[in-house]
Amino acid sequence: MATLPQLAWPGSVPGGIVFNEDTEMEAVCKAETSRAEALELSKATQLPESTNCLTCSEDGRYLGLGHSQGLSVWCTSSLTCAADWLEDRLEITSLQMTSMAESSYLLGTIDDMGVARVFAYHCDTIHLLSVVNIMEDINKRSICLAFELFHGGQYAAATISCNGAVWLEVHHFPSETWLKELEMVASQTQEPNFLGGVKWSPLSVATKIKPPQIPAGTALEGPHTVQVADFLTYFSALDVDTRSRQEKEQSFNTNAEKRKQTNGSTRCCTQHFLLPCAQFSSDRSQRELPVAVCVWWTGDHNLLQYSLQKAPKNKPDVEPMPDVLWPNAKKILCSAVSRCTRYIALGLDSALVSVWDRQSGSQLSVVSMSTPDCAISRIQFADHWHVSTDEVHLLLVCKSGAIHRVTTGRGRPCCTMPLTESPKDNGDLPTTSTSVPFLQSTFLVVQRNGKMFLQDVINKTTVRCLIPPKSHLIATPCNPVYALNTKRQTLFIRGDQDSSCRASSKDDKDGQSHLLIFRFGECDILKQFIVSPPDSPQQEETQSFVSLEETCNLYLQQRALSVDERNKALAQTWKQLQETAAMAQQRHSRAAAK
Repeated sequence: MATLPQLAWPGSVPGGIVFNEDTEMEAVCKAETSRAEALELSKATQLPESTNCLTCSEDGRYLGLGHSQGLSVWCTSSLTCAADWLEDRLEITSLQMTSMAESSYLLGTIDDMGVARVFAYHCDTIHLLSVVNIMEDINKRSICLAFELFHGGQYAAATISCNGAVWLEVHHFPSETWLKELEMVASQTQEPNFLGGVKWSPLSVATKIKPPQIPAGTALEGPHTVQVADFLTYFSALDVDTRSRQEKEQSFNTNAEKRKQTNGSTRCCTQHFLLPCAQFSSDRSQRELPVAVCVWWTGDHNLLQYSLQKAPKNKPDVEPMPDVLWPNAKKILCSAVSRCTRYIALGLDSALVSVWDRQSGSQLSVVSMSTPDCAISRIQFADHWHVSTDEVHLLLVCKSGAIHRVTTGRGRPCCTMPLTESPKDNGDLPTTSTSVPFLQSTFLVVQRNGKMFLQDVINKTTVRCLIPPKSHLIATPCNPVYALNTKRQTLFIRGDQDSSCRASSKDDKDGQSHLLIFRFGECDILKQFIVSPPDSPQQEETQSFVSLEETCNLYLQQRALSVDERNKALAQTWKQLQETAAMAQQRHSRAAAK
C-alpha cells in the first residue's frame, strides 16, 4: 500500500466564519416568486409510454429516453426519433449518455430487474454492446444498484448486489475497438447479404472493490498500540466498531420487525472517478483519463482511493488495497468532486463539511454549519462560479429544504451563507435543487407541489417561473424526470396531463405524457446570466506543474498560509479532548463509588 497522506481528523473541530440566517428570507422568496414573470413554454411533444428517465449528450445534439419498451434517441433540433431499441416487458429506469467519438455515443442503462447494459448509438442505429451483470445462475442473481459512465466512455462503475453481498466493479471499455467494429457493421449493413449477429468485444474489469474487512483475530485495542503500517486496519476497525454500536442502539429502540429490516439492509457505496492532479504529462489525452476512483460505504467514516491499474495477470483475484485513506471523525453523508477532480468535498454528520486538496494531499478546510441539526443531504461544486483561482464554492442542500453556500480557500477564512430557508409548508419543500451550469449563480428548483422556478441565489430573487400549459402538470414532482442541455441552454422535463382536463379530452392520446421544453437562451432576462462552462474538466486547472519540486513548493506555501487556521483548530481540538477526558473521569468516579 502506498504511503498514506496526513491523517488529520476532518470534522473533529469547527472552523470558519458563519453568518446568521435571515429569518425574513422565506417571506421575501415567496413574494419574489409571486411577482416573477413566467418563462413561456417553447414547445411540447408527446413522449413514449412510461418515460422514466431523460439524458442529454455533451454536445447537445441528442436526447436519450428510457421508457417501458426500451430506449430511444431523439434529435434535439427537430425533436424526432433518430433510433430506438425496443424489447417487450423491459422497462428502463436509469439512463446515461456520453460521447465516445464524433457522432458516436455510449448509453448506460439499468432496467426494472436490475440488469445493466451498454449500448452504442452510431449511424442512426442503437447497438447492444454488452450486458454488465449477466444472470448465469438463477440462485446467484446479481442486481445492479447504480451504473455510472465516465465522460468519454473509457470507464464505467457498477455497484452490484448478490445474496446480501455488495461490491463495486470498475469496467474498462474497449472504446477504440468498439468504434472500429461499429464502422465495420455500418459498412456491412449496406450489403444485401448481411445477416447481423455481431459479436462485440467484451468488457474487462479494471478493479473489483469490496467493503473493507478487518482481518481475522484483529482487536481494536486503542491508538497507542497501532503501528504506521496498520493505519488501514485501525480505521477500518473504527468503522466496524461504530456500525456495530449503532446497530445495537437501533435494535434496542425498535421492535422485532424493524430490527429485522435494519440488520438485513444492504450497504451501498458512492464512487467518483479521479483525473491526474499534477500535469506532469504533456499528452493531454492521458490527462483526461481517470487514474483512480475514490469510494465510501454507507455508514463509514473513511474515504478510500484506489488506483485503476489493472491487476497482475498471475494474480487476477487479488483484492485491491487503497492507495490513500481520508479518515473523518464523523460519518459521511454525501460527497462531491470538482470537475477537475482536484478537490473532494464531504458532507459529514453533525452539519460538518470537509474539503480536501488532492494536489497537495492536505486538507483545504473544515466548515461547521450555523445550525448543528442541519442534516446535509447533497453537496455539489459550483465550478462555474469561480471569481478567483484560489476559491472553492460549494452548495449544500439540507434535508429540511434549506440551501447554503460555502466559500473557502487556502489561507483564507471560510464563509457560509444561507441561500434559502427551510419552508414551513410541506408543499413548498424543494425536491430538486440543482445548479444550472450555463446560468451564473442560478438554481433550478422544483417543489413538492409541482411549482418550478429559476432562482438567483446570490441576490435571493426568483428570476423566472417555469409554468407548464394549463392542461398539464409536472410529472412526479417528488422525483421529476428532466434533463438540462448545456449546449442548447434548454430544459427538457416530463409533464403529465391533468386528470381534470383528461376527463374532458376527446382524444385518448392526450392522456399520455409530453416532453415540455423551456429554452432559456430565448429569454432576454436570462441572457445576462448565461455563461460558457469549460468543455473539458482539465480546462479548469489554472496552474501547470512541470516538476515534483514545484509541487512541493506549492504545498509548503499553502501550509504557511494556513498556519494560523491550523493553530486555532489544534487549540480547539485539545480543548475538546480535555472536556471529553474530564467527562470520562467523572463517569469512572461515579461507577467506582457505586
